[in-house]
Amino acid sequence: MGAHRKGAPRAAPADRGSPTRGRDRYFDTLRALALVRVVAYHAFGWPWAGLLFPSMGVMFALAGTLMARSLRRPAAVVVRSRLRRLLPPFWCWGLFVVGAMLARGWMPGWQIVYWVVPLGDPPGSAWGAQAWEILWYLRTYLWFVLLSPLLLRLFRRAPVPVLLLSLAPIVVFQFLRQPPEDRFGTGLLDLATYLFCWVLGFAHRDGVLGRLRPVPIVTLSLAALALGAWYAFAHQGEYGTYDLDDIPLAQAFWSAGFVTLLMYSKARLGADFSALVRLRRLDRLVSVFNARAVTIYLWHELALVLAVPLIDRLWDVPAFEAYLPLESQWFLLGVGWVLIAVCVLLFGWVEDVAARRRPRLLP
Repeated sequence: MGAHRKGAPRAAPADRGSPTRGRDRYFDTLRALALVRVVAYHAFGWPWAGLLFPSMGVMFALAGTLMARSLRRPAAVVVRSRLRRLLPPFWCWGLFVVGAMLARGWMPGWQIVYWVVPLGDPPGSAWGAQAWEILWYLRTYLWFVLLSPLLLRLFRRAPVPVLLLSLAPIVVFQFLRQPPEDRFGTGLLDLATYLFCWVLGFAHRDGVLGRLRPVPIVTLSLAALALGAWYAFAHQGEYGTYDLDDIPLAQAFWSAGFVTLLMYSKARLGADFSALVRLRRLDRLVSVFNARAVTIYLWHELALVLAVPLIDRLWDVPAFEAYLPLESQWFLLGVGWVLIAVCVLLFGWVEDVAARRRPRLLP
């Protein structure tokens, strides 16, 4: 997993009338922080960002919790609902990306079907790689959704053993049998990397996590963090970096330890950010991030790419050249967020349509 590998969020509004009613502010805030960290990582490329906050581990755990809650309904209905919420924003974004690549002479083969339903990595040209490489998250999320009815059934038969064994696939892939170097193998590796986090979401939703004693939970979590960090730093020579996105085993264990502590704080200690509602602007921002999570994730790389030529044009204005920090990456990030906001206004309503809500510029 390369520098493009962080990011993906998935928000499921609590009801059709209000995207904030009945929501958990602790989880909503974590999801918003994950998105902010994803955008910052793609702007700066900080190798330590995943150690500070493993966004994808957090996002998969939150999605697993939502999926376990939804599976109180028939599995086919739930899967169909998830597909309906995910695919229209993806298609809207894909029209621009695929259209731009076709205009520059790219010609896909049969794999273009993955631009309809991303069960595998959608193909793309090298020119558009920075845009389409982030789709690994949608592909992994989609497979977790399809596998969840079976995974949840297995989990409920033996919750703690299944949770612990969910780390076994990544260990097998690392030390015993490497997955094939193709779309199928890449998909298996990503599923193995984040399987624990997804199943941890089940454990939280079913109340299993909250019933476990603090000492073993904290001890095992710290051990997982230590193992993940040790493996990342001990194998810098092999991978050329300690960036967790490039080291699946380290990513899996660091995310497992980090996210377990976050989820256990919620389940056992009742951690929440309910006071956030008193900070109205910040609370509003968290609401928008959650209601437009897919839009922000899909469009953020394009926004950062477009920020570069836009800033280049600002150099032609003497006042801007004199008074704006045009060479700063922080300025690039700021312009990127402005363009992300524009994309949210232009295309965010597609998420409303996909969720069968009344379309709005802002939720």
